[in-house]
This record gives sequence, C-alpha cells and structure tokens, in this order.
Amino acid sequence: MAPVSIEDADDPRIAEFRSIRERDLTGREGRFIAEGTVVLRMLAAAHGSGGDFLTEKILLLENRVAGLSEILEGFPADIPVYVASAAVLDQIAGFHLHRGVLALGRRRQERGASELIARLPEKALVVAAFGISNHDNIGSIFRNAAAFGADAVLLDESCCDPLYRKALRVSVGSVLSVPYTRHGTMSDILAVLMANGFAVWGLSPTGFVEIREVPASDRMVLITGTEGEGLPAEVLTRIRSARIAQAPGLDSLNAATATGIALYEIAMAQGRL
Repeated sequence: MAPVSIEDADDPRIAEFRSIRERDLTGREGRFIAEGTVVLRMLAAAHGSGGDFLTEKILLLENRVAGLSEILEGFPADIPVYVASAAVLDQIAGFHLHRGVLALGRRRQERGASELIARLPEKALVVAAFGISNHDNIGSIFRNAAAFGADAVLLDESCCDPLYRKALRVSVGSVLSVPYTRHGTMSDILAVLMANGFAVWGLSPTGFVEIREVPASDRMVLITGTEGEGLPAEVLTRIRSARIAQAPGLDSLNAATATGIALYEIAMAQGRL
C-alpha cells in the first residue's frame, strides 16, 4: 500500500498513536506500540512468520520512508502506512519523536506456562522471572534470552508488561522473537517446570553453587527474583541456587545483569554457544 499523508494530528486514522506516553500508562487493550527501526524489523519478521504478533498500522516521519523500504516490503500489502511531517508527528505523539518510526501491533493470543512448555524441544533452556517491575530490566532480560539462545521466557503475573513501549525498545525487539508468557503465580510456574523435568536453578547472592559449577541438563531453567529482595526464602528451599562471584562491597548485581551472566554460563554448559 502506498504511504498515506497525515496533515492533521487529530486524524482518526492515527488515533492509536496519539499521546503515546499517556496511553503507555492507561493501556491499549491488548495492543502495543513498536518504536524504532530495529523493532520495526523484528515486528515485520514476527508478522511474516505467522507467529504471535500482528501489525495493524505504521506511522512514519515522511523523510524515513525511502530508507525503510526494505523493511516495509516485509509487511503484507494491506497494512496501512501513514506518513507525517516532523511537526505533525510530534503533535500526534505528544513529544519530540526523533526516531520517526512507529507501528501499532497486537498479540494474537496469550499462552499459559503449560502450553508454552509443551511446545519446547526436548533439550531446552528457559528463563523465568518473578516480580520484575522495572521495564528496563524486563527488556534487558529478553535481550539476554535472545542473545544466549533461550527457548522461552516465563513471567509471573506480577511482572510488568514486556510489550510496554520502553521494555520493547530496550529488548531491541527480542520480546517479539522469544516465546513468552506472563501469566499465573510464582508457585504455578514452578509447579509446571518441575512437572516437566526441568532442572530449576535460582539466582541468589547466597547460592550454594558458583554459576560456573552448575551442571548441564537437557532441560534447564534459570530463575531471577525481584530487583530488591530477590527470590523469597520459600522458593530457594524448593530449588537449587547459584551465585555469581563478585568483589566485596556490593551485596548483589542488577537483576538483568545477573541474568545475562548466568545465561551465558548455562548456555555454554549446554553447548548452545
């Protein structure tokens, strides 16, 4: 479809892009905003593969269209592409949008942990996170999961939404490529993992084993707890725990940083890298 020019910020055809930051807070009823060239490319790949995500419309700064032609060709021809001047685009978004690349996406369906795990290969690496409330950390955890070949990410219902615009951007679109679910409680997810033969390892500064000493298993899951308190004691008593050696002076690492280090070690042990 040829790009359609938008001259008025109140044009109803681009209503979903209006006042982006306010809508980030109030929600989009199952839809999400993808921002930036890299995330747009990932959304095109997700849409084209028949995966979990669909694209409904695209809004671009008018001088970005030519440079994005290859990515735009990856979307079905019936996806509307709207373009606007910098002044109009800023009015629509409610702030200066220097990237000039937006898309409205929608997730096809939400799977529970049991359904997602049933789709995994026999040799699998899973990341689970409980109570992560920081969107930067959620985005970074997905980026780590993609970088080290994890097969899925399981989030409990207390985690923030990985499709929030900032989390999606920080993940460089990995939220759209790594299968995930955000559903159920910590206990629900642990029960499903244990019932499906996973070796469950939790990250803790007081872990019994240094991360490099974690033995490889065909099915492994790495669990990260909240940014402040980490994994609760009742969880650590049910699983095996690992620590990351560090110099004296700090009691722990950032949740996303710790997840990245641990994933690297486990992926190496499993022969993924």
